[in-house]
Amino acid sequence: MARSAQKRNNHKKIARRGLMFVLSSPSGAGKTTLSRMLLKSDRDVELSVSVTTRPKRRGEIDGRDYHFTDPVRFAAMVKAGELLEWAEVFDHSYGTPRRPVEKAVTAGRDVLFDIDWQGTQQLREKARDDLVSVFILPPSVKELEHRLKRRARDSHDIIGARMAKAAGEMSHWPEYDYVIVNRDKAEAFAELRAILAAERLKRERQIGLSDFVRALRAKL
Repeated sequence: MARSAQKRNNHKKIARRGLMFVLSSPSGAGKTTLSRMLLKSDRDVELSVSVTTRPKRRGEIDGRDYHFTDPVRFAAMVKAGELLEWAEVFDHSYGTPRRPVEKAVTAGRDVLFDIDWQGTQQLREKARDDLVSVFILPPSVKELEHRLKRRARDSHDIIGARMAKAAGEMSHWPEYDYVIVNRDKAEAFAELRAILAAERLKRERQIGLSDFVRALRAKL
């Protein structure tokens, strides 16, 4: 038992650069649910909190769900290069603050993004080596509509707009590193965790591996 614990501790000592883990999907396909499951189960993953100009919804907390701001301040952040990516979605602006993401990745933590294809494209241009992107697809159009209605969060018109936009969003699936069809929540989550585990073990992300191997060889 003690020997197993020691092996785990030795593995943790290998320094690793964090990654930017992006989940995208049309509204209702399940990316928010999967994101919450991942954050709850993995302490090494933290959520990138976006800044937005949209009004705060009931139950949302500034700084936890979003950083809520006004259009003037948002435009100033874009101009100053303070955002890694930004986009207009349903007449509101959304963006990712640069500083906390870069700090986390350098410290070996993984940052989870819940953003659309436009934001993913911008991240790819600025940080391709750190980016891992996953697109979540619904199993059918009927199920997508059912999930949107089941949330009971949006009006009939908004649901219609989201359904109309879904086809365009889904056309960008080939631009992603991985694609998951969310037929079953548990199965999709298992696939998501497998992707993250494999990406963490990539040689180029284990920046402390050279020192670790050098120490092993020195003892032979």
